[in-house]
Amino acid sequence: MKLSFNTVTALIAINILIFFASNSVDSLNTLLALYFPENNNFAPWQFVSHIFMHAGLTHLLFNMFALWMFGTQLETIWGGKRFLIFYFACGIGAALIYTAVNYYQFNSVYALLSQTGLNSFDIQSMIDERSYPPKILSEEQAIQLIGTFHTPMVGASGAIYGVLVAYAFNFPNNKLILLFLPYPIAAKYFVPALIGLDLFSGVTGFSIFGGGVAHFAHVGGAIIGFLLMIYWRKKLTP
Repeated sequence: MKLSFNTVTALIAINILIFFASNSVDSLNTLLALYFPENNNFAPWQFVSHIFMHAGLTHLLFNMFALWMFGTQLETIWGGKRFLIFYFACGIGAALIYTAVNYYQFNSVYALLSQTGLNSFDIQSMIDERSYPPKILSEEQAIQLIGTFHTPMVGASGAIYGVLVAYAFNFPNNKLILLFLPYPIAAKYFVPALIGLDLFSGVTGFSIFGGGVAHFAHVGGAIIGFLLMIYWRKKLTP
C-alpha cells in the first residue's frame, strides 16, 4: 500500500508535532503564540507561528478534522501551492484583523483611564499587576484592557474559516451538520450562518462555544477567504 502525502497532510502533521513539542517545552508557547503588539513577548513572526499552536487537544482535533475534511477537497481542485497560499493568507489576515480589533478595544479603555487623570506609568502598572479600579472600569472593560494585553491568541481557526468560505464557494450545495443541530444544511447557508454567529458572539460577548474563543479571528479569516475567492474568480473568468 502506497502512502500519499499532500499539503493538507503535511500541515496536519506539523500541527500535531508542534502541539506535543509546545506541551513539552513551555518557552515555545511564549515564542510562537500571538501576543498583543505592546506586550514584551510579541514578535512579528507570531502572525504566522500562532497558526500552528493550539490551546488543548480538543482545539487541535477540531481544527485538524476541519482542515482534513474541507481542505482536502480544495487541494484536489486547486493543487497544493494555491491551497497553501490561500491557507496562510487567511490565517495571517485573521491575525491582523483580530489584532486591529484588539487595538481598538484596548485604546478605547486606555483613553477612558487617561481622562480620569491617570498617567501612562500608572495605567501600565495597573495592567502589569492585573488590577483595575472598579469605580472607573467595569469587569468587561478590564478584560478588554488587561486580558487583551496579557492573553495570547493561538490556533488555526482563522485559516480554517477561510477554508470554510472557499468550500462554500466551490461546493455550495454540499450538506453540512452542526454538532448541536443535527440537520443537514447546504454549505452556502451553513457557512454564512456560522460566521454570523461568530460575529454576534464577538460583538455581544455571548458565546455558545464558551469563553476564550477569538471570534474576530474567525470572522477575519472568513473575510480574507471571501475576498480571495472573489478576486480569483474575477481573475480566472475569461
